[in-house]
Amino acid sequence: MAKRSMRSKSRDSAFTTQENVHALFPGRWSPHDPDGQFRDRKYVKNIRAMSPAQQQLMDAIESQSVVLALGPAGTGKTYLAIAKAVEALEAGRVQRIVLSRPAVEAGESLGFLPGDLTEKLAPYLRPLYDALTERLGTKRLKAMLADGIIEIAPVAYMRGRTLSECFVVIDEAQNCTYTQIKMLLTRLGWRSTMVLTGDPDQTDLLPGISGLADIAARLEKLGDVPVVRLAEGDIVRHPLVASMLTVL
Repeated sequence: MAKRSMRSKSRDSAFTTQENVHALFPGRWSPHDPDGQFRDRKYVKNIRAMSPAQQQLMDAIESQSVVLALGPAGTGKTYLAIAKAVEALEAGRVQRIVLSRPAVEAGESLGFLPGDLTEKLAPYLRPLYDALTERLGTKRLKAMLADGIIEIAPVAYMRGRTLSECFVVIDEAQNCTYTQIKMLLTRLGWRSTMVLTGDPDQTDLLPGISGLADIAARLEKLGDVPVVRLAEGDIVRHPLVASMLTVL
């Protein structure tokens, strides 16, 4: 019995010695730099801007009713809009979150999709779902979708509506025509916030059809409709994304 106890103690001590413990990722790791600081993307309750332009976007969303966020992929446009929507909902400033995104495929057609309207739109809204899941969790998100607190609203069915006490996020607005964006902007009701996000340089529509750049240029002249333009320096994805966008 004593020998068994001694063997157990020696085995435990061997596993606790430093030379027998090896970290899976020694130190801090990032895709670009072994000593980088971007691997630990833990959930935080209060998000913080990672660039001056992102801070400008957050301040604009908090102070204005309509905000346009334009910039290349990876600059946090959609994530910040969703995070601010969840923040407003939990603070009681709005009663619902309305998500809308044009059903435009990126260069290839997958044909007809099965299911009801929500199931058909799910592939297009996946980026919004990902951000909502991170902020709310899967269980809460499903419950809010079932209760109508978070609503999926196709662009095609938005005409005639008045969205009051809502936080509206229009994602991938570069795939909307001028007429569609004008229609979406005029849905704004009382005590609501609307954020349009998109990259005019990455439209999947035919040349000259996207209305985002024209709408942004016109609204930029108004003092109470901020148009926040993010750039390559605001990209928070893999560092190579910013490098590639400078030559692509």
